[in-house]
Amino acid sequence: MTAPTRPLRPVHRRRRFDLRTTALFFILLALLLTLAGLVARTAAAAAERRPAWAVTLLVLGFALTVACCRGRRRWSARRLVRRATEALEEAAETAVDALGETPVEVVPAGAPDPVRTSAVADVEQTLVIETADAADATDVTDYEALDPDEFEQAIAGLCARDGCADVEVVGGAGDLGADVIAVAPDGRRLVLQCKRYAADHKVGSQDVQRFGGTCFTVHEADVAVVVTTSDFTAPATEYATQCGILCVDGEGLRAWETGTGLRPWELSVEG
Repeated sequence: MTAPTRPLRPVHRRRRFDLRTTALFFILLALLLTLAGLVARTAAAAAERRPAWAVTLLVLGFALTVACCRGRRRWSARRLVRRATEALEEAAETAVDALGETPVEVVPAGAPDPVRTSAVADVEQTLVIETADAADATDVTDYEALDPDEFEQAIAGLCARDGCADVEVVGGAGDLGADVIAVAPDGRRLVLQCKRYAADHKVGSQDVQRFGGTCFTVHEADVAVVVTTSDFTAPATEYATQCGILCVDGEGLRAWETGTGLRPWELSVEG
């Protein structure tokens, strides 16, 4: 009767320490961490701009991960780290071998380092792109700093930008409540009254009543809108709802300008 023997574990030979390989290993690791940071930063910025897309992609990614892991061996973080480390070590050794076969380029004294110059150029280009994106994100018109005539011109510009036709600024003496008249993209006649008020000066019920007495009967509006830089009082909002007049406050105006909200002719009276 023979005694059972334990299976022998494979003996892993300790690799000889190589300074160049170790240095390249940490360089590759730093590059991977930097890339992961850039991806995370880009994902965070995209999530702030389009949260619905971010949630959808997260759910799809989770479902795909579950589908791929089903039926396979149990996931092990330790195994994953070991495989990633081995892959980085192999990549570093391959790079060392390639560098050993590649002739070294002699750079004259005082000449710029081509690798450093390329890296600096990439960083400068990234900074330029990020600065441009930041400028676009913060390029919002300060409507309260405009005078009434400039505010009417700005509202007319938004209408023209978003596809309205026959945009006309008619505000002034004898305008009978209409400041901007246009034809919406869906063909309806659009009449807007512009109230450039300070933040603490809300549009009152009397303002809306005066506009409501002329916007439909005199100007034959299909869509009547009062747009302001401030807000509306509760009686003004109630009257506008009863008469079918749309109210766009300062927050709605900023959303219209930045494209994050509905345009006035897309609103409902209840909204």
